[in-house]
Amino acid sequence: MTSFDLDQTTVETAYARWAPIYDAICGPVMLTGRRAAALAARRIGGKILEVGVGTGLSFGDYDATNDVTGIDLSAPMLDKAMAKMATGRFPHVKAVYQMDAHRMTFADATFDCVVAQFVITLVENPEQVLSECQRVLKPGGRIILVNHLYSETGVSAAIERWAAKRTRKMGLRPEFPFARLQAWADRSGDAILVERRKLAPFGVYTLVSFERELPRVA
Repeated sequence: MTSFDLDQTTVETAYARWAPIYDAICGPVMLTGRRAAALAARRIGGKILEVGVGTGLSFGDYDATNDVTGIDLSAPMLDKAMAKMATGRFPHVKAVYQMDAHRMTFADATFDCVVAQFVITLVENPEQVLSECQRVLKPGGRIILVNHLYSETGVSAAIERWAAKRTRKMGLRPEFPFARLQAWADRSGDAILVERRKLAPFGVYTLVSFERELPRVA
């Protein structure tokens, strides 16, 4: 199964349209996945980067023990996030930036944990974004992904293949396989798969976590 990648212009245009209604439509749908990702990140603690922070829907899923930074490509989405920050309800969110996840401006080994919720299947070049996440992650830190991943077999896979071309203009890619994530990890040399599990109640979303391997002592 070939996964046809999205281009950046399509994604930016789609999410500019989504911004006004994103919280109302996607908030309830993504709630379980969001909370699972944030819980996994809280267990790591320290400095957390959320890639594709969007409107800041996940701000309330973290707490005062966290130090959260967010990035997103969409200015309209970030306007919503900054409005949430301005309420003063989320002091643990230190900053949000308009930034391309393919080319982050953070220094190497800045964060203890990188979270990408419902993002990695939507970016133009998923492998490049994963490598950037790995670069800004401290050794021993975790990349935590939550997404719907391609079913690969059966009726669900057939539906996802049918939907693939029809959902491109909406900024969606329903046929993204786990195998691409694993292939990236195998090539990276220091990314270890530590968790892969379907999330309750229906297993629609999968949580995947990679650890950046600590340098080996000679």
